[in-house]
Amino acid sequence: MKVIVQKFGGTSVATPALKKRIKEIVKATKEEGYAVVTVVSAMGRENDPYATDTFIKLVKNVNPDPSAQELDLIMSCGEMISGIILANYLTANGIKACFLTGEQAGIVTNSNFGDAHILYVNPQKVLDCLEAGLVPVVAGFQGVDEAGRVTTLGRGGSDTTASALGVALDADMIDIFTDVDGVMTADPRIVENARVLQSITYNEICQLARDGAKVIHPRAVEIAMQRNIPIRVRSTVNGTKGTLVSSQVSEIKDSIQMIRDNLITGITHTSNLAQIKIDISQMEGSKGIELKIFKSMALASISVDFINVQPSIIMYTVANDQAGKALEVLKNIGLDPAIELNCAKVAIVGAAMTGIPGVMAKVVEAMVENDIPILQSGDSYTNIWCLVKKEDMSKAVKALHDKFALGC
Repeated sequence: MKVIVQKFGGTSVATPALKKRIKEIVKATKEEGYAVVTVVSAMGRENDPYATDTFIKLVKNVNPDPSAQELDLIMSCGEMISGIILANYLTANGIKACFLTGEQAGIVTNSNFGDAHILYVNPQKVLDCLEAGLVPVVAGFQGVDEAGRVTTLGRGGSDTTASALGVALDADMIDIFTDVDGVMTADPRIVENARVLQSITYNEICQLARDGAKVIHPRAVEIAMQRNIPIRVRSTVNGTKGTLVSSQVSEIKDSIQMIRDNLITGITHTSNLAQIKIDISQMEGSKGIELKIFKSMALASISVDFINVQPSIIMYTVANDQAGKALEVLKNIGLDPAIELNCAKVAIVGAAMTGIPGVMAKVVEAMVENDIPILQSGDSYTNIWCLVKKEDMSKAVKALHDKFALGC
């Protein structure tokens, strides 16, 4: 049995016209000879009546600090409502379907409520539906722990559900349908000539997602990569092919050539960061201060990123809304840090940059030419990122997009 898993995001199931479009997509896929499994998110976005954020607000209006277990229960309702409606819509319009909760679909997780990780998948009920000629409509974003308690999978959880089912079913493809045409070279709201990428590697899309792109969750990509199952990021509305996510050893030769010919794949950004600097050059008794700093952050549940530890200075970033708390913690251990609020990270991503000289020079050149100060920088084998002031973020994204000719 050839299987395709198709995930539809919250905006893709929000209106009658979009439900009709989903039916057309499922029908066309079945006519191509595939068994189809659909995964759905909650309908709509923030403030819509059945969106996840709406359910959270309902609880927090009566209790600002609900238990994590009960919060997961109510957060799981959006996907169940969405899935039941879509399954019945498909059935009423000539495509026999059945609805399955995360538990019924065999998604078993750890007990980390609010951000659970999948331990294993037993897709027997999904297979039973497929054998009966039905389209299983699975509630994304949810599962159960081994004690049978409902859990949710955190941000991008429906993508994760789709990938986990794709791996468990040894699917031919995982389609992620969304409200954009595919993965783009930069945010089109910032860069007018941003274009859709025809293909991208698993590693590159993971890096883009970690650096701020929200088109797919990196955890979903990492799961699909375990079995080398390709992912397509596509528009629900447009009939375009979207972006193919696969390994560099994909059999799609044109896509491999395109990936290798492009030094940089895309530009991404993350805003609302605060940079913390601690000068330890003149500090007496500074031995072990690095441990003291980062242990104090961990004990205060403050997430740190973009870490530079040098003999004379320690730098890192925290979310803007955690900056005050971080400052207080550091002062309590006798430190007097400098802090730069309202920063943003801008990153270039590309698997082909590894070992190529001059990439950082071009990054710096783009910044200098546009009078953008670099507050901090770092790199890995697939990306180079710069910390800039938030007011310079859009200018920096455009400058880098132009410097590496990504709009061509």
